[in-house]
Amino acid sequence: MEKQLKHISKFLSLVLRHGPEQIGLTLDEEGWADVAELIEKINKKGIRLDFPMLDTVVETNDKKRFAFNEDKTRIRASQGHTIEVDLNLPPQAPPAILYHGTAITNLPIIKEKGLVRMERQHLHLSAEEGTAKNVGGRHGKPVVLVIQALAMYEKGFVFYLSANGVWLTDHVPAEFIEF
Repeated sequence: MEKQLKHISKFLSLVLRHGPEQIGLTLDEEGWADVAELIEKINKKGIRLDFPMLDTVVETNDKKRFAFNEDKTRIRASQGHTIEVDLNLPPQAPPAILYHGTAITNLPIIKEKGLVRMERQHLHLSAEEGTAKNVGGRHGKPVVLVIQALAMYEKGFVFYLSANGVWLTDHVPAEFIEF
């Protein structure tokens, strides 16, 4: 069962963050999908999914990647989109320090250009160093960068806090990064 839940979670990430068209799903401008339509279209792709299983995936996902609306009739990814959506998050002041995990091989380009969001809609930062280290380890030997987030905010950079606790911004210039 755990393997099946992980497979469904990965497929939901693909559909809700990157390619809803892969199952013929349309997201609204805020990234929400109709739950009944999502279940129907995923089942047509040969992946067995019902509401109780979807609810379990959402509730047990360790990174809280997905969120339901209040009556659980709509679902969306909390962050990590490569497609244009408006998560309708209010800008807010970050803590003084945030962290970003990456592979050590990325340091030369980061020292030159800072952190850029690449193909994602936002750059992801963490309030916990351990989380950043885990993220960095997915791409090679990890290194954790310390981001002077409050100093950035005071210089006019915009920050958002996603529903799952990930801090989002568009760019971190190298001058605000401790290597």
